[in-house]
Order: sequence, then C-alpha cells, then structure tokens
Amino acid sequence: MKIRFGYVANALGLWDASPSKTLTFARYSALSKMERMDKLKSVTAQNLQHTKRILHYNIAHEISLYRFSSSFVPLATHPEVMWDFVTPFRTEWEKLGQLIRQFKLRPSFHPNQFTLFTSPREEVTMNAVKDMEYHFKMLEAMNALERGIINIHIGGAYGDKDTSLKRFHQNFKKLPHTIKKHVTLENDDKTYNVEETLITCEKEKVPMILDYHHYMANKGEGDLSHYLPRIFNTWNSFSTVPKVHISSPKSDQAYRSHADFVSLDFILPFLKMAKALDRDFDIMIEAKQKNLAMLKLIEEIASIRGVKRISSGEVEW
Repeated sequence: MKIRFGYVANALGLWDASPSKTLTFARYSALSKMERMDKLKSVTAQNLQHTKRILHYNIAHEISLYRFSSSFVPLATHPEVMWDFVTPFRTEWEKLGQLIRQFKLRPSFHPNQFTLFTSPREEVTMNAVKDMEYHFKMLEAMNALERGIINIHIGGAYGDKDTSLKRFHQNFKKLPHTIKKHVTLENDDKTYNVEETLITCEKEKVPMILDYHHYMANKGEGDLSHYLPRIFNTWNSFSTVPKVHISSPKSDQAYRSHADFVSLDFILPFLKMAKALDRDFDIMIEAKQKNLAMLKLIEEIASIRGVKRISSGEVEW
C-alpha cells in the first residue's frame, strides 16, 4: 500500500509566497475605471507567480498533491466584475500546467462552504454553478483537467435533511456535465455523515473524499470500516487513486477546529483500517501548519514498523 501526501495552498517557510492575495470589492470600487483592471491583473499576476514558486517547492520535495487556493483570482465571480482572467495570463497558466504534467502532480480545488446545491433559493444554486465554472476555468487554463478535481460538500439541511438531499440531486443537474466529471463530494463534520455522503456519491457516480476528522466529529450510525471499501470503490472509474483528508482536533473543547499539526495517535486507527484493504491512496493534510505538518507526519508514519519511506512525500506500508 502506497500513500502520497499533500497540503493546502501556502508553503510555510517560503518568503512572501501567498497565492491568495485579495482585492475587496470596496477597494476595487474606490479606484478609477482605468486603475481597476490594472489592480485586478497585478494581484492575479502575484498569485500566479507565487503559485509557481510553491509548485517548484513541491517538486523539489517530491510532494505530488497540492490544493490550489480558491482565492487565486480576485473578484472572479463578483456579478459587477466577472472579468476575463485567462487571456491576459495564458502563458502563466500554461507554465503551471506544464509543471503539473511534467512532474505528474495531482492538483485540486476546494470551493468555500457557500458553494452548495441544497439551497431552496435559486440564486444560491446559480452562484454555486458560477463558482464551479470559475474553478473549472482555472483547471482548463492550466490544461490540468485530466488530473484535477473540484471538491465540495453536499450543503445544508435546512431543517429537513431528506428534502435537502432530494434537492441536491435536482440542483446538481444544473451543473454542466463537463464540470461534473471533475467533482468529488466530502462528508462534513456537522450535517451529512459518511453514509449519507457515500450514498449520494454512488447515486451521482462521483468519487467520495473521506475526511477522517469530520467522520470522528459526525460518525452517524455505521462503523467506518464497513464503508471504507465502498468509499474507495467510488474511485474505480476515475483516472487516479482514492483521496482522503486528514487533520486532528485543536482540542476537546474545539473538536471540529483543525490543530496546527496532525496527531499520529488520532489518525492511526484509520491508517490500520486502510492497511487492511491494502490499496494505494493519497492523503491531503489540512492542518494549520500545512506543509510543515505534512512533513512531520510523514516522518512519524515512516517510523512505524513495516512502513518504508520511498520519497520525501510518499510511504509504503
């Protein structure tokens, strides 16, 4: 069983390398019309450059997984802006894609919690479609659609989970098929548990990302060992191995919040459960210390008897 590791957005330790520099609509509105486009392009150019630096860091450290920042392009989906962020930077997008393809990186996006398909309000659904189109355009601009995924949660329950799930299936049809092919769904820590998310994924024929921390916070009725083979099987028709999200609680009082690092004791039961299946998979680290937490955890896992570290970012058990 081989496990590759990755992290989210920022490579801590790289100087001034945030890929998420922003421009608020209030600041944008205060600028002259001529200055507005210059500012949009300036911030986006910085984010592109910083992301390229991060990818080079990942390549140097043999880190195959990387989640791009959703704040890549300022005001990309704002109804009063919605500018063409691809054409002016076509070369820069292509360069990112070349790195992804050459070094066989696994890119992903994770839109925010407002990108959901369970709302009874039509405008919320249409905004979700618009946000998914934005993320798809970035993968397309990088020519990274073959490897790229866009991961979301099912959404809210609105006081009636059964009705909301039916509404999800109905609203999900509004997402273009070209985008739907790249969607994954993840269980959450409060509302839709592993079983509910898995059934939804099986019905929609989309892969499921297991979030182990979320499972521990919102277990539902069934035991994870019962569902894990089915979760991994949702990836059978996909072009890559299953993916899992890992983090650990900040404290007993703030159980759902992510800690700075990942506790090996917390995730070890899951790793042993996965070992019983003996199937390759990838782990995305969602700890606050990002790449530093990832590297620390890999070292700790590699110290377990029977585990062999085969690169900076991969182990075999």
